[in-house]
Amino acid sequence: MKKKSEKVAYSKQLSKRPSSKLMGGLLLTGVIASFTGCNGGQIEPLWEAGSSRNKTVVISDLHLGIDDRYMEATKNRPYLVTFLQRLRETDDVKELVIAGDFLDDWYLPVFYPSYTDVAKFYEDCIENNKVVFNELKKIIAKGIVVAYVPGNHDLLLESNVLEQALPGIVQGRDARGLGVYYGGASQEIAIEHGHRYDAFSAPDTVTNAELTGNDDTILPAGYFYARYAATWVIEKSPTNTKVMPEITTPPETSDVDQYGAFLYYNVLKKLTEHITPNETIDQKIFDMHIAGFNDSYSFRDFYPAMQQNGTITAPVLFPNIQRTWVERQEINQVKVANTFIEAALGTTSRDYFASQAQRQYLNHPDENVDVVVFGHTHVPVYQDFGNGKYYVNAGTWVDNNNLIKDATRTFAVVESGEGHVVALKKIMDDGSVSDITATYTVANE
Repeated sequence: MKKKSEKVAYSKQLSKRPSSKLMGGLLLTGVIASFTGCNGGQIEPLWEAGSSRNKTVVISDLHLGIDDRYMEATKNRPYLVTFLQRLRETDDVKELVIAGDFLDDWYLPVFYPSYTDVAKFYEDCIENNKVVFNELKKIIAKGIVVAYVPGNHDLLLESNVLEQALPGIVQGRDARGLGVYYGGASQEIAIEHGHRYDAFSAPDTVTNAELTGNDDTILPAGYFYARYAATWVIEKSPTNTKVMPEITTPPETSDVDQYGAFLYYNVLKKLTEHITPNETIDQKIFDMHIAGFNDSYSFRDFYPAMQQNGTITAPVLFPNIQRTWVERQEINQVKVANTFIEAALGTTSRDYFASQAQRQYLNHPDENVDVVVFGHTHVPVYQDFGNGKYYVNAGTWVDNNNLIKDATRTFAVVESGEGHVVALKKIMDDGSVSDITATYTVANE
């Protein structure tokens, strides 16, 4: 547990961070007035609507947080509000689907005060973004379906909390912290976040079960990386030397178990080389009293190292993570399982998620799906496989997309009918809607 002096120091750091609420409020007023005619004019639709209400609009990775001081979508929130207002006035939109990472309890610095009431956390997060929720309520009242599926950053968000905030919202849920929504004219569009197939972001009730003595430890390893990285960003990306255990001789690829453990080590090694917050690797910075945890942990606690018995594993958190992937996929209702090695290598690969879209839906004999839309990666993708089959990634609304410059405020539009018209679009800085399909089209190999 943190000493009292450490907690006081963290609280002081927290209180010194400048608030962006005033700036965000002023920007919100300006954007709404400029882009939607709120100085007395009529709100313009997103596009000239067709005669049929047959469009499914998908937005993903909004990352709305509990405090503007470290929310990733503060500047883009006014654009989101006007987008929702204009969508409400677009008469051919049948449904709006929020494909996960709607709210965010991962992008928090480690000095954010420890809490035990997850529902209260999300209620406060909703209150902090009330302007967005008010617009979503108006969309529902207009008769447009608003649907949601969980992402990894909001996998602890329970359905009753969201239903209370947005009465009438449709929630696509299956396994804990996961879900898929089938949209379109005949449910031929499958929309999910995509973290189900990510070895480090998929719900994990298995790997830490022995440590905590329960199977409520649903948070995956990625949660801890995200908290660590958020701390570094909020501290303005300091450069600190971190001396970590090194594995100089990689195991043979034929040793599937230990090679998988080495891949996990490589993920953490690359993270540590780039992300160096002020906190030390032995400091108990993760004060956890949610989701089955009731203890404090250091960065070293989940950093893989060569143990005395000659195996590679993390010493405390997520030990032998590669060995639980098969069971995790069963619990997480993955239709076509894969290996930990494939999943670990694929988490940073655009092609991996496209292949999962094909494997789990487009080519699956029990699925009647023509279009798959994921989020999660923050990288917009449009891929036409031919024969009326498509994979799209809707991208993100975070202010700064570090993966692809200017790739933010993106969304997918799928028009149902005889065949499909599938497109990627973006809200530009001036509020206009631009078709970016060609920019993010991936050629089939």
